[in-house]
Amino acid sequence: MTMSLSMPVAGDRRSRAQLAIVVLGVLLLATMIGSLCVGPSGLSTGEVGQLIADALAGRFDAVGSTSHVILFDIRIPRTLLGALVGASLAVAGAMMQGLFRNPLADPGLVGVSSGAALGAVLVIVLGSALIAPITGIVRIGALPIAAFVGGFATTLTLYGIATREGRTSVGTMLLAGIALGALAAALTSYLVFRSDDLQLRELTFWSMGSLGGATWPKILIATPPIIAVLALMPFCARGLDALVLGESEARHLGIDTQRLKSIVIFATALAVGVAVAFAGVIGFVGIVVPHVLRLAIGPEHRTLLPASALLGAALLIAADMVCRVIVAPAELPIGIVTATIGAPFFLSILLRKRGVVDL
Repeated sequence: MTMSLSMPVAGDRRSRAQLAIVVLGVLLLATMIGSLCVGPSGLSTGEVGQLIADALAGRFDAVGSTSHVILFDIRIPRTLLGALVGASLAVAGAMMQGLFRNPLADPGLVGVSSGAALGAVLVIVLGSALIAPITGIVRIGALPIAAFVGGFATTLTLYGIATREGRTSVGTMLLAGIALGALAAALTSYLVFRSDDLQLRELTFWSMGSLGGATWPKILIATPPIIAVLALMPFCARGLDALVLGESEARHLGIDTQRLKSIVIFATALAVGVAVAFAGVIGFVGIVVPHVLRLAIGPEHRTLLPASALLGAALLIAADMVCRVIVAPAELPIGIVTATIGAPFFLSILLRKRGVVDL
């Protein structure tokens, strides 16, 4: 009787997860269309549709017009960057939570974002001295490389501190993440202190997160590494599911846990590094999105990871739309919106898990 009752439950959960992915895909498409139509310039939905239809038909009469520039040089790159950054942060959060076997793990909370930010700030502040003779496109490429190195080093250090004899301590992870984040923030503050006025203005706005600097060259640089991270999802899903049982149990199931950990650490650092380099520090996406989806569709990573990518992309695009209209014609940094949503959500998780999470 138990078997006959459990099978429909598993089937219902799988069907619900598949339906959720379809719904999230539609939601992402809707937010992307909305993002193309929202802004202080007054570009109507009809104009957006006409410009896109003309471009698809090969008619370029409007090229160079104000409406064409707003849509194709500002809003489309911005929307695409929002989708890429949101998807990468959400997937990185889901992977990190699977690796540490705890829903409180998040790249921003455990210092990975701070490490990536330190690498990017090094390029912004010292870039004129280090790579001044090199062309601007190389400087753009140097940002994600430096952010990746900073995020990778922080993630590797965090895992080394939190893991002992094959066991990962959640309390040690959180405390070590706070310490590493504080150290990275202190070094970042020193670099900000020695920056000039122009660099200080760039750093101040960048530190709060923004998609306002989106350009086609940045999209071309950011897309390949983020697509590579998303392509790793199917290869990590089974291992992350097995890792929930513990590393010893996962090894008994045939999972190469060391290889899995290396892949997840590399993918997380790469995703966070690229996101921080091109959009600044955006917090809480990596903890809110996977946690909501675990409650809605279950913890199976085969569906959790792609669903996180879709919802993360939609959430960040929606947050960016809010940033563009809430104080128009000025623009609110996107990190303020995500923190306003994410901080109460994180506190609610802590309150519900007071008797479960033992630091």
